[in-house]
Parts: sequence; C-alpha cells; structure tokens
Amino acid sequence: MHSRSNDPLAQALQRGAASVIDAVVAVEASNPVVVIDGRAGAGKTTLSRMIAANWPVAGRPQLIALDSLYPGWDGLDAGAERALHDILRPHARGLLSTWRRWDWELEVEAEAHAVTPALGVILEGCGALTPASARLADVRVWVESPMASRKHRALERDGDGFRPHWERWAKQEERHITRDAPQKLATVTVTLP
Repeated sequence: MHSRSNDPLAQALQRGAASVIDAVVAVEASNPVVVIDGRAGAGKTTLSRMIAANWPVAGRPQLIALDSLYPGWDGLDAGAERALHDILRPHARGLLSTWRRWDWELEVEAEAHAVTPALGVILEGCGALTPASARLADVRVWVESPMASRKHRALERDGDGFRPHWERWAKQEERHITRDAPQKLATVTVTLP
C-alpha cells in the first residue's frame, strides 16, 4: 500500500489506511468490526474503500455506508440507530442479520442486505461512532478534515443533490459531535488536508 503520489490528500489517505489496517491486525480477530466516523466530505468513504481493498484478515470485509441507511436528509440519528440495531448488535452476538437500503429517490426502504457474523464489518458514515457503537467496535476511527476541504469534496461528489441540504446536515453532525464526542471515542484519528 505504498504511494508514489505527490498528492498530499492521497498520501494522508495512505497513511490513515495503513494505521487502521495495523489496528485491525492488532485486534487478532477473525471478524473485526471497524467503525469510521467524520463529517460530510471528510474522506470516510475513500478511506473505508482503501481499508477494504487491503483487508488484512481472511475473507472480504462487509463494507456498509450509513449513506445507505439514513432515511432521508433529516435521518442522521435514525441511520446510526438502524446500523446499531440491524448490523452491529446482531454481529456482536454472532447472529446473521439484514439491513434495508434507503432509496433516496423514492424515499422508501429498498432491498435487504445480509450481514454474516463470520466476516468483518467496516461501517462508515457520520453518526457511526457513538458510546453504544464504540462498545461493539474493535477499531474506532475519526476522520478529521478542514471545513473548506470537506465542503469542496462533498459538493464535488454529490453536487446539486447535496448543496441545498449542506447546512441542514451540518446541524445534525454538530448535534452528534456535541452529544456523542466521537473524536474522544476513536482509537485511530486520521487527519486529511
């Protein structure tokens, strides 16, 4: 996972992914759970994909984005609760479970996805790291990035679909950060430019 890139973001992502992978190895579990939190545009999705691509444990990890669980633009807390109830708690008890994808266009639940307790889980999204989820996670990650960079990346990625909701979403993030202090629950902090 060595990068020859001179891109500061790519280098920081490489370092961050390597730190998380080292933490996964240190857990010495066959089905580790990694929870990745951070504000919109921080780099959580890119980081989680890099970790999944270089997963150091036998079997592929189950990569689940909270973006697939939030029930709409006011659903940060509800999405985090669904992840806890439908994914993290059953996985911790060794139970097969399912979660339903949220269809953003139709604004309804869509198809179900299975989660097997035999494989590791990478859960990423704002709201993912709470006191309740921290108890069930082997590796807890907070991704930090300056607001201007985050906003640029988020709007570049999601464009006009996100633009009118930026402030509305940021208020929910602020509430989560104030209430749950995910930065303090993290075992690994990844700082991206």
